[in-house]
Amino acid sequence: MDEPSYRIRRATGADAGGIARVLTSVVAERKLSAIDRAWPADEQRTYLLGLSEREAFHVAETPGGAIVGYQSLDRYSPILASMAHAGQLGTFVLPEWRGRGVGRALFQATRRFADAAGYRKLVIFVRAANTPAQAFYRVLGFAECGRLTRQVILDGDEDDEVLMELFLDRVSGGSQPATSP
Repeated sequence: MDEPSYRIRRATGADAGGIARVLTSVVAERKLSAIDRAWPADEQRTYLLGLSEREAFHVAETPGGAIVGYQSLDRYSPILASMAHAGQLGTFVLPEWRGRGVGRALFQATRRFADAAGYRKLVIFVRAANTPAQAFYRVLGFAECGRLTRQVILDGDEDDEVLMELFLDRVSGGSQPATSP
């Protein structure tokens, strides 16, 4: 198998412009994400520099330094200690780089970070119309656990958001958390 033509690394504030370019491209498609406006590089930089030590952005970068995708891991709820074990993902890849292993490579890096940061569960919201993304997350072990009906209205079109979750202890061979009746 050929070596990938990109490398995965942790993002820094200097990556804000490349991250903004990727997000601008995905948002312009108007069908894959609920995001209706891409944040400019200065807002991305501020956000990146404000991440807690339990949050991370990983980027896929070509040998020439172009960012072709990224994945974010944020705390699901930064203010509730009762949800400190849950993280929320976001994955964005340039159209011409999809299907080339970028998303999977990004997830491997994010997964290592999530394990080290003590996360036990990851969640992601995916537009119902974005069936390729849903299939991608299922391959990674995520399962659909809910749906927010008509949650997204973009350019006058309504779409549901599908909530998917992955219990990290299940993937690593541990037992599921106990639940009360």
